[in-house]
Amino acid sequence: QVQLVESGGGLVQTGGSLRLSCAAAGRTFSNYHMGWFRQAPGKEREFVAAITRTSFTTYADSVKGRFTISRDNAKNTVYLQMNSLKPEDTAVYYCAADSGVIAVDTSSHYDYWGQGTQVTVSS
Repeated sequence: QVQLVESGGGLVQTGGSLRLSCAAAGRTFSNYHMGWFRQAPGKEREFVAAITRTSFTTYADSVKGRFTISRDNAKNTVYLQMNSLKPEDTAVYYCAADSGVIAVDTSSHYDYWGQGTQVTVSS
């Protein structure tokens, strides 16, 4: 069992920045692939970024060049640095974890999820 707790969301103006954190507890963090997903009102949950246990990173096209995912295994934490934010980035952002062989951009492949943190970008 892995417990995930996101933090760092909030209200920011267009062009601003936020850094989301996801703290993990319960198992060996370094064994897990970590992902960030988001869900806007009335829309399906979508992939944002992922970092594998070997620190390979991948991003959705919509955030490439603006967002950066990273992990600190000593702190059991994964981060999502979000720059040049746009109103269309407004959503609840979720952290996810899985230790298996997965397609890291596919939400159904993740076993563990956090409760989410709201990000609102005003125009």
